[in-house]
Amino acid sequence: MLPEFNDDRVVPLAELFRLLGDPSRLRIVLACVEEPRAVGAIAGSLGFSPSLVSHHLRLLRAARIVRAARQGKQVFYLAADRHISGMLAGMLEHVAEPVTELALDPS
Repeated sequence: MLPEFNDDRVVPLAELFRLLGDPSRLRIVLACVEEPRAVGAIAGSLGFSPSLVSHHLRLLRAARIVRAARQGKQVFYLAADRHISGMLAGMLEHVAEPVTELALDPS
């Protein structure tokens, strides 16, 4: 059963999807799902500048999509929790499914 659809829940959820709707930000979050990654490692693997990655990570942290952990002078980023990781895994599985016509059950 889905929770009640009031603005207290819908607005933050819409903001989460808006942030993840940007392909660059989505790629950054996906890069942080399996293991903690530093800005330089994310930038190098995706072909982005470190400043661009840092900018996107600031927005993603504010929305609690990723979290940061400092180790010495380096900051490592990881998907915030199992809800974010699970949602992304489920959506990736969904887009990989073959396209079929959905028939509504008239009963």
